[in-house]
Amino acid sequence: MGKGLLPPGNGSGDNIEPVDLKKALEERYLAYALSTIMHRALPDVRDGLKPVHRRIMHAMRLLRLNPDQGFAKCARIVGEVMGKFHPHGDQSIYDALVRLAQDFSVRYPLVDGQGNFGNIDGDSAAAMRYTEARMTEVSVSLLEGITEDAVDYRPTYNEEDEEPVVLPGAFPNLLANGSSGIAVGMATSIPPHNAAELCSAALHLIDNPDAAVTDLMTSPGEWERIKDDPELRFGCKVRGPDFPTGGSVDDDWASIVNAYETGRGGFRMRAMWQQEDQGRGTWNLVVTEIPYGVQKSRLIEKIAELLMARKLPLLEDIRDESAEDIRVVLVPKSRTVDPGLLMESLFKLTELESRFPLNMNVLSRGKVPNVLSLKSVLREWLDHRREVLVRRSKFRLGEIEKRLEILAGYLIAYLNIDEVIRIIREEDEPKRTMMARWDLTDNQAEAILNMRLRALRKLEEFEIRKEFDALSTEKKQIESLLASDAKQWATIKWEVSEVRKHYGPDTKLGRRRTVFAEAPDHDLTDIAHAMIEKEPVTVVVSEKGWLRAMKGHLADYSQLTFKEGDSLKLAFPAQTTDKILVFTTGGKFYTIGADRLPGGRGHGEPIRIIVDMDNDQDIVTAFVHEPKRKLLLVSHEGNGFTVPEEEVVANTRKGKQVMNIKTPDEAKRCITLQGDHLAIVGENRKMLVFPLEQIPEMTRGKGVRLQKYKDGGVLDVKTFTMESGLSWLDSAERTFTRSREELLEWIGTRATAGRMVPKGFPRTGRFG
Repeated sequence: MGKGLLPPGNGSGDNIEPVDLKKALEERYLAYALSTIMHRALPDVRDGLKPVHRRIMHAMRLLRLNPDQGFAKCARIVGEVMGKFHPHGDQSIYDALVRLAQDFSVRYPLVDGQGNFGNIDGDSAAAMRYTEARMTEVSVSLLEGITEDAVDYRPTYNEEDEEPVVLPGAFPNLLANGSSGIAVGMATSIPPHNAAELCSAALHLIDNPDAAVTDLMTSPGEWERIKDDPELRFGCKVRGPDFPTGGSVDDDWASIVNAYETGRGGFRMRAMWQQEDQGRGTWNLVVTEIPYGVQKSRLIEKIAELLMARKLPLLEDIRDESAEDIRVVLVPKSRTVDPGLLMESLFKLTELESRFPLNMNVLSRGKVPNVLSLKSVLREWLDHRREVLVRRSKFRLGEIEKRLEILAGYLIAYLNIDEVIRIIREEDEPKRTMMARWDLTDNQAEAILNMRLRALRKLEEFEIRKEFDALSTEKKQIESLLASDAKQWATIKWEVSEVRKHYGPDTKLGRRRTVFAEAPDHDLTDIAHAMIEKEPVTVVVSEKGWLRAMKGHLADYSQLTFKEGDSLKLAFPAQTTDKILVFTTGGKFYTIGADRLPGGRGHGEPIRIIVDMDNDQDIVTAFVHEPKRKLLLVSHEGNGFTVPEEEVVANTRKGKQVMNIKTPDEAKRCITLQGDHLAIVGENRKMLVFPLEQIPEMTRGKGVRLQKYKDGGVLDVKTFTMESGLSWLDSAERTFTRSREELLEWIGTRATAGRMVPKGFPRTGRFG
C-alpha cells in the first residue's frame, strides 16, 4: 500500500470516536437545509436570480456572448459554468439555461437561443451540442457595472476563481420574470410582472418612501381609464401579474391587494377565447391564449379524455390548429349551446383555468429568507441600486484620481522635456533622479519612462490638459453625488426611467399581455348541468331503501325486480341533470344528483351508502327538485307547515334537518302545494277541510297542529282548489268529487277533530 492509504494507528479500531447520532444528524440536516435555501431554491431579492442563473450569466459575460456578438454552443457555456462555478450536473445547468431562453416560460428572456429550445407543448430542447446561445439586452442590464466594483465577489467552490455574490441588477428581475422553487421547509412562488409597471411603482416609491402598497398599484377603475391610451398607460403602476403566455386574471381587487400586502396569495388565470362564426348559424370557439405554466398538449389530451368519458356533453370535438401562435378549436354539440356555459364547464374541469400561487419568500439582503410585500421587494431593489451606484462612483473616482496623477506627471515631463531626455540618457537611475528633481510619485515616474517617442508631439500637451480638465470636472461631479442623498436618488430615478422607456407599453417586449376580467356570472346549477349529459332515466326506490336509475322513461313498473323480501315503493321519470330530493321519517331532506345514482343493472344501492342517513329512519318519499314549488310537510301526530322547496336542498351527505321530530313521532307526508284548501284524514277516519292560509310557512321547525286526535295519527292529506271540489279514487279506480256545498260539514278551522269521512270514501282512508 502506498503512503497515506494506511488507516490511522495500527488499524485495530482503537481510533474510533463515539458520536451522538441525534446531534450529528441535526447538524448535517441543518447544513443541508441551509445549503438548499441559500444556494439552490430561493432567489436573491436584489437581482432575482438563483446561484445557477447568476453563474450562467457570469460565464456568458466572460465568454463575451453579448447581444451584438456571435452565438456560442450551449455545451461550451455549460462546460464553463460547471468547470469553474457550479459543481452540479451538466443537465441541471442546461435545463436552467434553456428555461431562461423560452419566451413562454420567462417574461423577459435572459438568453437569446438559436436552435430548438423546446415549446409550449412540453417538448424538450435539443441536446446542448446542437443549440447555441448568447445574452439578451436584459442580461446586459443585470450585469451593467460588474467590472466597476459594483458588487462583492467570493471564491468559487474550488477556490481557484471568483464569482459575484449578486449581480448589479439594473433591471427589476425578481418581479419581472418571477421565480419558483422548493427548499427545505419553505418554498417560493412569484409570478412574472410587467417591467414598465414595476419601474413606475419604484419611481413612486422613491418620491414617496412612506407609500402604502395600494399607492404602488393601479386600481381597476384607473386601469379602465388608461388601458386604451398609450401615453397614460406609460405611467401605469402594478396592476397584477403579466404572464408571458397572456390569458386573463379573474380575481377581485381586494384579494389581489391583500396578496401584494402580505406576500402570500394567488391568482386565478383563465384562457382567452373568442367565438368564430362558421356561417349558417353555426359557430366554433377558439382558444388563443392558455394559462401560464400549462402544457398545451397535456391540456388537449385532458379535454379529449373528458370528451370520451362523456363529461363534456356540450362539446362535440376539439382540434389543435396551432402553428407559431396558439389556436385550439372547440366545436359545440349544437348551435343552441350557450358559449359561456360551454367555457365555464371547461374552466371547471380542465387547466383552461388554473391558479398561480403567490409566495414572495426570497433571500432578503441576500442572507435572510423572508416573505416580503410588493413594497419591501421594490424597496430592497432600490436600496441595492443605490449601493451599486455608490460603489461604481467610488470606483470611477479612484480610476480618475489614478489617471489625474499620471496626467500631472505627463505635464511636468512636457514642460521639461529636454531635461527628461537628458536624465534618461545620462543617469544610471533615471527614475529616482526624476522623482527627486520634480517631486514625482512612483506611478508618475514609471508612466514617463514608459512613454513612447511618438507621444512627444507638440499637440500632445494640449490633449493632456484637455483630458485633465475634463476628468477634474467629472471628479467634482462624482464627489458631489457621493455627498448628496438627493443627487443619488435623482440618478437612480433617471436609471429606472431609462429602463421603463426601454420596456414601455409601446414596445414589442414591454406591452402588457395579461388582461384582467371579472369571471362571468353564471348560475352554478346551469354550470353543473353543462357538465352532465342530459339523458332520460327512471328513478326507482324500493321499500327497503334501495335506489337506482333505469335508462329511459319506463311505462310499466311491473317488470322491475327486487331483492327477496323487497318491493317497489315508488318510481318516477327524471333527467340525469336533475336533483333528486329524498325526505325521511326523521324530518331530513337529502339531495342526490340523478347522474350519481347507480345504474339499472342489479338492484341499485342502499341509500345509506349514498348519503349519511340514520339507521332508524326510512324514506317517506322522493321526487325531482323544482325550485319554485312549495312543499307541505306533515308528521304522524298531525303537525305540519309549508316550506319553499329551494330551502330544503342539502349540499352535503349529512342532509338538511327541516322538520323537527321527537320520537315516537315521525314525518309522515310531503306533498306539493296546489290550490287553496287542505283535506286531512286521520287513522280514526275523521276528515277535516280548512284553508291553506291557516298553515304557516317556515324554513325549519315542528309546525302547527293540523288535526286533533285522541289516539292514532294522520293517514292522508291532499291540497285542492275549492272551486273544483275535492276528489278521490275508490278501489275500482273511479273518481268521486265533492263540491263546497257537499263539504260544508267537514270545513272547519285548523286543529279541530273533523267529522267521519263522507259516504263513498275509500276504505283505505287515502285519497288515492
